[in-house]
Amino acid sequence: MATQAERLEIARLSHRFGFGPRPGEFAAALKIGVSAYRIEATTVPAIDTGLAVITEPVITDLGKRPSPNTPEVIPFAQAMRAQSLQMVLWWLDRMALSNHGLSERMVWCWHGHWATSIDKINYPLPMLTQNKTLRTYALGNFKEMSRAMINDGALQIWLDGGDSTLKAPNENLSRELMELFVLGVNRYSEDDVKALAKVLTGYQINNSSGQVTLNLKRHDPSAVTLLGTTAVFSGDSVSDYLVARDDCATFIAERLWYRFISSSQPLPTDSTIKKAFAERNIASAVTALASDVAMRDPNNSSVKAPVEWFISACRALQITPSKLDSSNQLISHLQKLVQVPFSPPNVGGWPTDEAWLSSASAQYRIAFAKWLINQGDLTPITSLSQSVRVAKSADWLGVSAWSNRTQGALRNAVGDPAEFVLLALCSPEYVVSA
Repeated sequence: MATQAERLEIARLSHRFGFGPRPGEFAAALKIGVSAYRIEATTVPAIDTGLAVITEPVITDLGKRPSPNTPEVIPFAQAMRAQSLQMVLWWLDRMALSNHGLSERMVWCWHGHWATSIDKINYPLPMLTQNKTLRTYALGNFKEMSRAMINDGALQIWLDGGDSTLKAPNENLSRELMELFVLGVNRYSEDDVKALAKVLTGYQINNSSGQVTLNLKRHDPSAVTLLGTTAVFSGDSVSDYLVARDDCATFIAERLWYRFISSSQPLPTDSTIKKAFAERNIASAVTALASDVAMRDPNNSSVKAPVEWFISACRALQITPSKLDSSNQLISHLQKLVQVPFSPPNVGGWPTDEAWLSSASAQYRIAFAKWLINQGDLTPITSLSQSVRVAKSADWLGVSAWSNRTQGALRNAVGDPAEFVLLALCSPEYVVSA
């Protein structure tokens, strides 16, 4: 029988490096043990049959926005809404139906890192293209990812790259590239921001397609002094230069630690994560992260963000998000919890941990859970005798242990499966990845 410490580590690997277990998966992980399950959780299979059944949405270039008060406005707006909804449902389905959750979990992680919102982009196609780029490099090489993102239409639009010219360099992309994406806070100067802004002039973006081109007439080709080096940089070479710096290795290790281990405790100076990232290999850093002794520290709890909680509930209840009764109702629930894929609130992405634990969000989560339970498969609970439902429900949901208080609440509802599942899905032990 697994120890409590082993249950804790396996639960964290399941919920943080995937999106939680489907029925039977946590019990199976307990049988093979922590070491074997860690390898399984961090080794992406060549084929994921769960994803093979998902059809990619047809997202087209909708072209120039029609002039106000013309007949074309309404069909254009309808197409925009329909394509945007398809795109969100497609990604939620990928998260919920994947047999191996790490790849989609890493795409979700990078979406919060290179945070870009359709609310400003205004077109679905550039957002889908960016999502595919993040998926391509999610566990690949960060040097290649950074190059691709500098040339990403959605990110360029989001940070006003198309407005940056030889005569008027825009500093938004240069500042965020260093501060939020590659190097981190206080690892550059304002002069570096101005220098990098000159390098990143001349990009032009087709808003509806996201296609990026470099207009040499709008580009500043002069040498700049950036972080102590004077050179003529291109967008690709300056990206490589920033990524090669030791500050980049430190920063990405810090961000992975922040996302997967603790948002309150700093990355230890002796952590192996940075060393594993020496060649900028993301998969190696993630493996080191999953193997870190901090994964076993009971103090490193982490609150599930709303989408993570929703997907874990879908996996437990065997729900396909796109097949729920009302897609509009689904989006409404996510909006009330203030997290919808493709719509981060700002360039810093979504908040973490305690930000998701307000009294209002608790009430919204309860309403959301009731809606899901009415459409979910409760067999994992109804097939059990009432005498073992409390104990076995922890294995079903991948919870390391129920508190005495939660056990008491569950025992009081043991004869009402829907109420029992509601209490379990909204319990502190499930909302928080202990």
